[in-house]
Amino acid sequence: MRVELLPLDSVPDERLAYAVVGARHDGKWIFVRHRDRSTWEMPGGHREPAEPIEETARRELYEETGSAATRLVPVCEYSVLRGSDLSYGRLYHAVVEERGPLPGFEIVETMVGDTPPGELTYPEIQPLLMERLRTV
Repeated sequence: MRVELLPLDSVPDERLAYAVVGARHDGKWIFVRHRDRSTWEMPGGHREPAEPIEETARRELYEETGSAATRLVPVCEYSVLRGSDLSYGRLYHAVVEERGPLPGFEIVETMVGDTPPGELTYPEIQPLLMERLRTV
């Protein structure tokens, strides 16, 4: 697997398949745990058909944390090459003023901290994205 950070707006919008949100609450990062995994990740997910990528970020943030961003800023794009499969996503930075209750989708637990609370779901991708967010 190869992951590469790309400049913002360097990928045609229709090629962006994912939105990942580096969300902060009270200066700490929000991490989530999916019901089918014991690992942790940043909020994010697949873009729905015809959905603007920013709406994907807002929707995923709400579905996975119960929270709305008071400020959502695009940071960069990224590519993930797995074998011959190349996909693209956009990384966002969000500030969350109030954390809401989990809406009961696929996320069963959230945690707030300076670093992920345990093993990462996507260890090849998330550390690179987190490092980029530290420069925002």
